[in-house]
Amino acid sequence: MSGSNQKPNTNQHYFTVWRWHFYSGIFIAPFLIILACSALGMLLMSNTTGRDNDRLTVTPQSTVQIPVSTQAKVALKTLPDSTLVKYIAPRESDTVAVFQVRSENQDNMVAVNPYTADIVKNIPTSGNLYHTFDEIHGDLLLGTVGDYIQETTASLTILMILTGWYLWWHKRKSVKAMLVPDDSTSLRRKRSFFRTIHATLGSWISILLLFFCISGMAWAGIWGEKVVQSWSQFPAGKWGVAPVPISVDPKQPHSSMDMNEAKPHVHGAHSEPTHGSVLNSGKTKEVPWVLELTPMPISGTTRGKEGISSTIPINVDTVNQYAREIGFAGRYHMNVPQDDAGVWTLSQDSMSYDMNSPTADRTVHIDRYSGKVLVDIRFDDYNAFGKFMAAGIAIHMGTLGLWSVLANILFCLAVIGICISGYLMWWQRRPSTQEVAGLNPPARGIKRSIPVWFMMVLLVVAIIFPTAIIAIVSIFLLDFLIISRFSILQKLLK
Repeated sequence: MSGSNQKPNTNQHYFTVWRWHFYSGIFIAPFLIILACSALGMLLMSNTTGRDNDRLTVTPQSTVQIPVSTQAKVALKTLPDSTLVKYIAPRESDTVAVFQVRSENQDNMVAVNPYTADIVKNIPTSGNLYHTFDEIHGDLLLGTVGDYIQETTASLTILMILTGWYLWWHKRKSVKAMLVPDDSTSLRRKRSFFRTIHATLGSWISILLLFFCISGMAWAGIWGEKVVQSWSQFPAGKWGVAPVPISVDPKQPHSSMDMNEAKPHVHGAHSEPTHGSVLNSGKTKEVPWVLELTPMPISGTTRGKEGISSTIPINVDTVNQYAREIGFAGRYHMNVPQDDAGVWTLSQDSMSYDMNSPTADRTVHIDRYSGKVLVDIRFDDYNAFGKFMAAGIAIHMGTLGLWSVLANILFCLAVIGICISGYLMWWQRRPSTQEVAGLNPPARGIKRSIPVWFMMVLLVVAIIFPTAIIAIVSIFLLDFLIISRFSILQKLLK
């Protein structure tokens, strides 16, 4: 484990770090495998049928597609008394358009042939395999409890990476030796082989894994929403978030809602809808990270710049035409106002699989009465962390093109390989006699001490990532206070 020239205190530190690495790994590896497998499932679904069956193909029959309003009316017939929530424009000339329609008891995504207005597929919103994998990836299908488990997994993974670096550096003493296995003799022994694969492969992907943990936790319920995201909102003061009464004639062209009638609800002082609450469908994240908690603008204000001409009505056809005129090409999202204060929203971002480049993110809000553009948000408007998240999520989700899909597949397989090799190392290290049973962690019966630097690492991780505090305290109590006091636990865990 270490040479005879090592100081006893150094050995004690090594054994302590090793045990923490072991306890963290043996409990969180199953969750890392779940994260990797669910990520592979999302990669498969998003690049085959699409997140909402938007990659289903059709045969182009003319150079001109049927008006969006005609397609929408067909989609609305799939549910009784339904309203139109969203239109997703075709990705290519040979792919379907998708409409989200909602009735009192049902919410569906309807794929429509844009050339014939025939329904190609009709499924409940968030009802396909992509969304199942997404929910497993996000909260293990357990809601808030699962979200906290996954956030804790990511926090402890960061601790595992740091302790893993120390352990492998302690053995190899150089970066090159950490990255390139060169001990052919030890590679012929099973446990040494798996240890070398585990550590070398871990060294190669550790930086990317660290990045994935941080970018993934930025979506989580505590560190993301409560700590980081709440301080990274887009400055909503750039538009009017409280309605300024203006005279609106319902009979005028710009009061038209096309398929949707205005609902008798006005956002009051105690109701501040955010981008996430209005534009996200269920648990699926469709709004850029930096905008999710930012309040939505409101129709009926005196704000805004010239947008859709006052001489024409506002409906899905004219809004779609305007979207094309201002530069939205290919697949984009059009969210329809759902009440009298709602706005038309045009959006296009890599996180929603609209295009590859996160720097092309764009969100436009249009007043449903005046037709004015209330705000036109682009990547350059994001703050520094918002830009990091836009780019980070594109890497995290593999939306940068085929190369990033392949890279993510290899990364997920590597994570699975590291977890499995860790378990194999543990199994092969178990004594062959029946006298020793239980978990059999490393450094059994060996004197150990906690190095100051390691205590500082634990403190920093606990402060930055709150869910890690409980896990770190639990490991400490398990290894240093509880196990040492109960002979049964010593037999099983020591």
